[in-house]
Amino acid sequence: MDNRPIGVFDSGLGGLTVIREIIENMPKESIVYFGDSGRAPYGIKSRETIIKYALQDINFLLCNGIKMVVIACNTASACSLEIVKNNFDVPIVEVVEPGATACVRSTKNKKVGIIGTAATINSGVYERAINKIDKEIKVFSQACPLFVPLVEEGTAWWESEVAYMVADEYLTPLKQDGIDTLVLGCTHYPLLKTVISKVMGSGVTLISSALEVAKIVKETIKNNDLCADGEGNPFYKFYTSDAVEKFIPMCNSILNLNGKECSFMKIDIENY
Repeated sequence: MDNRPIGVFDSGLGGLTVIREIIENMPKESIVYFGDSGRAPYGIKSRETIIKYALQDINFLLCNGIKMVVIACNTASACSLEIVKNNFDVPIVEVVEPGATACVRSTKNKKVGIIGTAATINSGVYERAINKIDKEIKVFSQACPLFVPLVEEGTAWWESEVAYMVADEYLTPLKQDGIDTLVLGCTHYPLLKTVISKVMGSGVTLISSALEVAKIVKETIKNNDLCADGEGNPFYKFYTSDAVEKFIPMCNSILNLNGKECSFMKIDIENY
């Protein structure tokens, strides 16, 4: 048994969609979350900068006594996974492979779409992961750089007319390609699911890796004998590199934290 918390990081709010599934599937586990909203979005940065950020983020989480790391950021997973695995001696779970696996299971016509940040799309990581499982699947990719800033602006923007117009501009080509499955290759994107679904229509299945990641986290904890004993109440610590006053209400809008032991704090991530 191991009551140390699970450490999770993302470039901002998106990783909270992963947290939501972890809490649902592992209610006894404590969590430390870092959302790097002050340096978001990661997807427009160079690979070298993204690697630097990922190393700093994990260093910070380790200072909080975590037992494993969840990279709840597709961009960081795509650009830094091998390096962080070689630098840290803790179990590390990422988001790309679970999303790719769920995508392969879902598609019927073997035409799938991937949307993500420019860094994720340019890396080709999803195409490789999908075609490693099934070489016959045709993958169509589209960078959606304005999605993350829309999400970070707050809940009022998530189902706005502006969000719909942006989504329509990005996604219409994928719809015309005849895809039947669309991977939301950024953990921010499920928060725009309503407008994405509206553009794509009911015939396209949307894949969010959050649930699949939670399943792998649960399996990793079990296989490494890291399960919490469940005797005490779990705690949830949330850290951000931006204003806490902005972070708290959006965190509460994504997670049901009523009655849970929570704390929120701004930190200077450059110290790590």
